[in-house]
Amino acid sequence: MTYRLATRFARSAHQISGREALDNEALFRHVPSIFASEPHDSRSHRYVYVPTIDIVEQLRREGWFPFFAVQAVPRDGDRHGHAKHMLRMRRDDGIGKQEAAEVIIVNSHDGTSAYQMFAGMLRFVCTNSMIAGERFDEVRVSHKGGIEDGIIEGVHTVAKDFPRLIDAAEEMKETTLSRDEQKVLATASLIARYGEEKSPLRADQIVTPRRPEDVGQSLWTTFNVIQENLIRGGLPGRRQTADGQVRRSRTRPINGIDQNVGLNRALWTLAEEMQRLKSARTGAMPCRGLGPSVWLRV
Repeated sequence: MTYRLATRFARSAHQISGREALDNEALFRHVPSIFASEPHDSRSHRYVYVPTIDIVEQLRREGWFPFFAVQAVPRDGDRHGHAKHMLRMRRDDGIGKQEAAEVIIVNSHDGTSAYQMFAGMLRFVCTNSMIAGERFDEVRVSHKGGIEDGIIEGVHTVAKDFPRLIDAAEEMKETTLSRDEQKVLATASLIARYGEEKSPLRADQIVTPRRPEDVGQSLWTTFNVIQENLIRGGLPGRRQTADGQVRRSRTRPINGIDQNVGLNRALWTLAEEMQRLKSARTGAMPCRGLGPSVWLRV
Protein backbone atom coordinates (compact mmCIF):
# COMPACT_ATOMS: atom_id res chain seq x y z
CA MET A 1 0.00 0.00 0.00
CA THR A 2 1.47 3.35 -1.04
CA TYR A 3 0.89 6.52 0.98
CA ARG A 4 1.93 10.06 0.24
CA LEU A 5 2.70 12.31 3.17
CA ALA A 6 2.35 15.97 2.25
CA THR A 7 5.44 17.39 3.95
CA ARG A 8 4.61 20.96 2.97
CA PHE A 9 2.09 20.91 5.85
CA ALA A 10 4.59 19.59 8.40
CA ARG A 11 4.76 22.78 10.46
CA SER A 12 1.05 23.22 10.99
CA ALA A 13 -0.63 19.89 10.37
CA HIS A 14 -0.09 16.17 9.90
CA GLN A 15 -1.50 14.96 6.62
CA ILE A 16 -1.64 11.69 4.71
CA SER A 17 -3.33 10.59 1.52
CA GLY A 18 -3.25 7.39 -0.48
CA ARG A 19 -4.31 5.96 -3.80
CA GLU A 20 -5.67 3.05 -1.77
CA ALA A 21 -7.83 3.37 1.33
CA LEU A 22 -5.90 4.27 4.47
CA ASP A 23 -5.74 1.62 7.19
CA ASN A 24 -5.72 2.31 10.93
CA GLU A 25 -1.95 1.94 11.22
CA ALA A 26 -1.38 4.74 8.71
CA LEU A 27 -4.08 6.91 10.25
CA PHE A 28 -2.69 6.48 13.78
CA ARG A 29 0.84 7.31 12.65
CA HIS A 30 -0.12 10.65 11.09
CA VAL A 31 -3.50 11.65 12.55
CA PRO A 32 -3.55 10.25 16.10
CA SER A 33 -6.29 12.54 17.40
CA ILE A 34 -9.02 10.49 15.70
CA PHE A 35 -8.08 7.65 18.08
CA ALA A 36 -8.36 9.66 21.33
CA SER A 37 -9.61 7.30 24.06
CA GLU A 38 -11.40 10.09 25.92
CA PRO A 39 -12.18 13.79 25.46
CA HIS A 40 -9.76 16.51 26.45
CA ASP A 41 -9.66 17.40 30.16
CA SER A 42 -11.23 20.78 29.39
CA ARG A 43 -14.58 19.14 28.48
CA SER A 44 -17.35 18.96 31.08
CA HIS A 45 -19.49 15.93 31.95
CA ARG A 46 -22.15 17.25 29.53
CA TYR A 47 -19.81 16.70 26.56
CA VAL A 48 -20.85 13.57 24.66
CA TYR A 49 -17.77 11.79 23.38
CA VAL A 50 -17.79 9.61 20.27
CA PRO A 51 -14.27 8.80 18.96
CA THR A 52 -13.89 9.64 15.29
CA ILE A 53 -12.37 6.22 14.65
CA ASP A 54 -15.68 4.65 15.75
CA ILE A 55 -17.44 6.61 13.01
CA VAL A 56 -14.77 5.58 10.50
CA GLU A 57 -15.27 1.91 11.40
CA GLN A 58 -19.04 2.17 11.01
CA LEU A 59 -18.65 3.82 7.62
CA ARG A 60 -16.15 1.18 6.50
CA ARG A 61 -18.80 -1.46 7.16
CA GLU A 62 -21.09 0.52 4.85
CA GLY A 63 -18.48 0.70 2.08
CA TRP A 64 -16.98 4.14 2.83
CA PHE A 65 -13.20 4.41 3.25
CA PRO A 66 -10.76 7.19 4.21
CA PHE A 67 -8.34 8.21 1.46
CA PHE A 68 -7.16 11.45 3.06
CA ALA A 69 -6.70 12.64 6.64
CA VAL A 70 -5.21 15.75 8.21
CA GLN A 71 -4.78 16.88 11.80
CA ALA A 72 -4.11 20.38 13.06
CA VAL A 73 -1.18 21.00 15.37
CA PRO A 74 -2.47 23.25 18.17
CA ARG A 75 -0.25 25.77 19.90
CA ASP A 76 -1.12 24.10 23.19
CA GLY A 77 0.77 20.80 22.96
CA ASP A 78 -1.51 19.33 25.60
CA ARG A 79 -4.30 19.27 22.99
CA HIS A 80 -2.32 17.45 20.31
CA GLY A 81 -3.97 14.09 20.93
CA HIS A 82 -7.44 15.65 20.76
CA ALA A 83 -6.92 18.27 18.03
CA LYS A 84 -9.19 19.12 15.13
CA HIS A 85 -8.97 16.71 12.20
CA MET A 86 -10.52 16.21 8.78
CA LEU A 87 -11.09 13.04 6.76
CA ARG A 88 -12.24 12.60 3.20
CA MET A 89 -14.30 9.41 2.76
CA ARG A 90 -15.35 7.85 -0.52
CA ARG A 91 -16.40 4.54 -1.99
CA ASP A 92 -13.61 2.64 -3.70
CA ASP A 93 -15.25 2.71 -7.11
CA GLY A 94 -13.48 5.57 -8.86
CA ILE A 95 -11.26 3.49 -11.14
CA GLY A 96 -11.25 4.95 -14.65
CA LYS A 97 -13.11 8.11 -13.60
CA GLN A 98 -11.83 11.68 -13.70
CA GLU A 99 -13.44 12.66 -10.39
CA ALA A 100 -14.95 11.00 -7.34
CA ALA A 101 -17.55 12.41 -4.95
CA GLU A 102 -16.54 12.40 -1.28
CA VAL A 103 -17.94 13.02 2.18
CA ILE A 104 -15.71 15.32 4.23
CA ILE A 105 -15.84 14.89 8.01
CA VAL A 106 -14.40 17.46 10.43
CA ASN A 107 -14.27 16.90 14.19
CA SER A 108 -12.18 17.42 17.30
CA HIS A 109 -12.08 15.96 20.80
CA ASP A 110 -11.11 19.18 22.58
CA GLY A 111 -14.27 21.23 22.07
CA THR A 112 -12.99 23.26 19.10
CA SER A 113 -15.34 21.62 16.60
CA ALA A 114 -18.67 19.86 16.35
CA TYR A 115 -18.95 16.97 13.91
CA GLN A 116 -19.28 18.64 10.50
CA MET A 117 -19.98 16.95 7.18
CA PHE A 118 -19.70 18.39 3.67
CA ALA A 119 -19.96 17.11 0.11
CA GLY A 120 -16.74 17.25 -1.85
CA MET A 121 -15.04 16.03 -4.98
CA LEU A 122 -11.57 14.73 -5.77
CA ARG A 123 -10.04 15.39 -9.18
CA PHE A 124 -7.58 12.57 -9.81
CA VAL A 125 -5.35 14.26 -12.40
CA CYS A 126 -4.01 16.69 -9.81
CA THR A 127 -5.35 15.16 -6.56
CA ASN A 128 -7.29 18.40 -6.21
CA SER A 129 -9.76 18.09 -3.33
CA MET A 130 -12.71 20.46 -3.57
CA ILE A 131 -15.58 21.14 -1.17
CA ALA A 132 -19.03 22.06 -2.46
CA GLY A 133 -20.32 25.55 -1.78
CA GLU A 134 -23.26 27.12 -0.01
CA ARG A 135 -25.88 25.56 -2.30
CA PHE A 136 -25.02 22.18 -0.80
CA ASP A 137 -25.93 21.28 2.76
CA GLU A 138 -23.46 21.32 5.63
CA VAL A 139 -24.49 18.95 8.43
CA ARG A 140 -23.42 19.78 11.99
CA VAL A 141 -23.86 17.49 14.98
CA SER A 142 -22.95 18.92 18.39
CA HIS A 143 -21.32 16.84 21.12
CA LYS A 144 -24.48 16.37 23.13
CA GLY A 145 -27.38 13.96 23.26
CA GLY A 146 -27.40 10.74 21.23
CA ILE A 147 -25.05 11.83 18.48
CA GLU A 148 -23.70 8.63 16.92
CA ASP A 149 -26.80 7.90 14.83
CA GLY A 150 -26.99 11.61 13.92
CA ILE A 151 -23.43 11.55 12.56
CA ILE A 152 -24.03 8.51 10.35
CA GLU A 153 -27.34 9.99 9.19
CA GLY A 154 -25.46 13.20 8.37
CA VAL A 155 -23.06 11.28 6.13
CA HIS A 156 -26.03 9.76 4.29
CA THR A 157 -27.64 13.20 3.96
CA VAL A 158 -24.49 14.61 2.38
CA ALA A 159 -24.14 11.60 0.05
CA LYS A 160 -27.69 12.12 -1.24
CA ASP A 161 -26.42 15.36 -2.79
CA PHE A 162 -23.81 13.55 -4.90
CA PRO A 163 -25.92 13.43 -8.10
CA ARG A 164 -26.51 17.18 -7.89
CA LEU A 165 -22.79 17.70 -7.18
CA ILE A 166 -21.79 15.68 -10.24
CA ASP A 167 -24.35 17.52 -12.39
CA ALA A 168 -22.91 20.86 -11.25
CA ALA A 169 -19.41 19.75 -12.25
CA GLU A 170 -20.64 18.56 -15.66
CA GLU A 171 -22.37 21.90 -16.29
CA MET A 172 -19.15 23.73 -15.48
CA LYS A 173 -17.25 21.51 -17.93
CA GLU A 174 -19.66 22.51 -20.69
CA THR A 175 -19.37 26.24 -19.98
CA THR A 176 -16.63 28.13 -21.81
CA LEU A 177 -15.15 31.33 -20.40
CA SER A 178 -13.45 34.07 -22.34
CA ARG A 179 -10.05 35.20 -21.10
CA ASP A 180 -11.66 38.27 -19.56
CA GLU A 181 -14.24 36.12 -17.75
CA GLN A 182 -11.48 33.91 -16.40
CA LYS A 183 -9.77 36.98 -14.97
CA VAL A 184 -13.06 38.19 -13.44
CA LEU A 185 -13.47 34.87 -11.65
CA ALA A 186 -9.83 35.01 -10.58
CA THR A 187 -10.24 38.54 -9.21
CA ALA A 188 -13.28 37.49 -7.16
CA SER A 189 -11.34 34.47 -5.91
CA LEU A 190 -8.44 36.65 -4.76
CA ILE A 191 -10.89 38.73 -2.72
CA ALA A 192 -12.25 35.50 -1.20
CA ARG A 193 -8.67 34.55 -0.30
CA TYR A 194 -7.24 37.88 0.88
CA GLY A 195 -10.31 39.94 1.77
CA GLU A 196 -9.68 43.65 2.16
CA GLU A 197 -5.92 43.18 2.03
CA LYS A 198 -4.20 43.96 -1.24
CA SER A 199 -3.50 40.65 -2.95
CA PRO A 200 0.16 39.77 -3.52
CA LEU A 201 -0.93 38.01 -6.72
CA ARG A 202 -2.36 39.11 -10.05
CA ALA A 203 -5.48 37.54 -11.51
CA ASP A 204 -3.56 36.17 -14.51
CA GLN A 205 -1.20 34.28 -12.18
CA ILE A 206 -3.89 32.15 -10.59
CA VAL A 207 -5.52 31.19 -13.91
CA THR A 208 -2.19 29.89 -15.20
CA PRO A 209 -2.27 26.07 -15.11
CA ARG A 210 0.46 23.98 -13.50
CA ARG A 211 0.16 21.04 -15.93
CA PRO A 212 -0.79 20.49 -19.60
CA GLU A 213 -4.00 18.65 -18.63
CA ASP A 214 -5.35 21.88 -17.15
CA VAL A 215 -4.95 24.01 -20.26
CA GLY A 216 -8.37 25.11 -21.44
CA GLN A 217 -11.13 27.65 -21.00
CA SER A 218 -13.96 25.66 -19.47
CA LEU A 219 -15.34 26.97 -16.19
CA TRP A 220 -14.49 23.64 -14.54
CA THR A 221 -10.84 23.78 -15.60
CA THR A 222 -10.54 27.45 -14.68
CA PHE A 223 -12.08 26.86 -11.26
CA ASN A 224 -9.74 23.92 -10.60
CA VAL A 225 -6.65 25.89 -11.63
CA ILE A 226 -7.63 28.81 -9.39
CA GLN A 227 -8.40 26.50 -6.48
CA GLU A 228 -5.11 24.63 -6.74
CA ASN A 229 -3.04 27.81 -7.07
CA LEU A 230 -4.64 29.40 -4.02
CA ILE A 231 -4.74 26.31 -1.79
CA ARG A 232 -1.28 24.98 -2.58
CA GLY A 233 0.49 28.35 -2.74
CA GLY A 234 4.07 28.61 -3.94
CA LEU A 235 3.41 31.40 -6.45
CA PRO A 236 5.75 34.41 -6.63
CA GLY A 237 3.98 37.37 -5.03
CA ARG A 238 4.77 40.96 -4.18
CA ARG A 239 3.49 43.40 -1.58
CA GLN A 240 4.15 47.07 -1.10
CA THR A 241 5.12 47.98 2.46
CA ALA A 242 3.98 51.12 4.29
CA ASP A 243 7.25 52.88 3.36
CA GLY A 244 6.70 52.15 -0.33
CA GLN A 245 9.17 49.29 -0.70
CA VAL A 246 8.20 46.21 -2.67
CA ARG A 247 8.62 42.92 -0.83
CA ARG A 248 8.73 39.73 -2.87
CA SER A 249 7.93 36.30 -1.52
CA ARG A 250 6.14 33.07 -2.41
CA THR A 251 2.53 32.62 -1.34
CA ARG A 252 1.87 30.22 1.49
CA PRO A 253 -0.28 27.10 1.21
CA ILE A 254 -3.56 26.96 3.10
CA ASN A 255 -2.65 24.88 6.15
CA GLY A 256 -5.52 25.36 8.59
CA ILE A 257 -8.53 23.06 8.36
CA ASP A 258 -11.08 25.83 8.88
CA GLN A 259 -9.40 28.10 6.33
CA ASN A 260 -9.19 25.23 3.84
CA VAL A 261 -12.89 24.42 4.21
CA GLY A 262 -13.95 28.07 4.13
CA LEU A 263 -11.93 29.02 1.04
CA ASN A 264 -12.83 25.82 -0.80
CA ARG A 265 -16.55 26.42 -0.27
CA ALA A 266 -16.24 30.10 -1.25
CA LEU A 267 -14.44 29.25 -4.50
CA TRP A 268 -17.06 26.63 -5.42
CA THR A 269 -19.82 29.17 -4.74
CA LEU A 270 -18.11 31.75 -6.97
CA ALA A 271 -17.76 29.19 -9.77
CA GLU A 272 -21.44 28.28 -9.50
CA GLU A 273 -22.37 31.96 -9.53
CA MET A 274 -20.40 32.42 -12.73
CA GLN A 275 -22.16 29.37 -14.17
CA ARG A 276 -25.56 30.80 -13.28
CA LEU A 277 -24.75 34.18 -14.74
CA LYS A 278 -23.41 32.68 -17.96
CA SER A 279 -26.55 30.56 -18.30
CA ALA A 280 -28.94 33.41 -17.58
CA ARG A 281 -26.92 35.97 -19.58
CA THR A 282 -27.83 38.70 -17.11
CA GLY A 283 -25.82 41.88 -16.87
CA ALA A 284 -24.39 41.77 -13.36
CA MET A 285 -25.01 40.14 -10.06
CA PRO A 286 -23.43 40.73 -6.65
CA CYS A 287 -21.71 37.79 -4.98
CA ARG A 288 -22.04 38.48 -1.24
CA GLY A 289 -20.92 36.58 1.80
CA LEU A 290 -17.17 36.63 0.95
CA GLY A 291 -16.24 39.86 2.63
CA PRO A 292 -16.91 42.82 0.29
CA SER A 293 -19.43 42.33 -2.48
CA VAL A 294 -17.86 41.03 -5.69
CA TRP A 295 -19.51 41.97 -8.98
CA LEU A 296 -19.24 39.34 -11.67
CA ARG A 297 -19.85 40.84 -15.13
CA VAL A 298 -20.35 38.46 -18.02
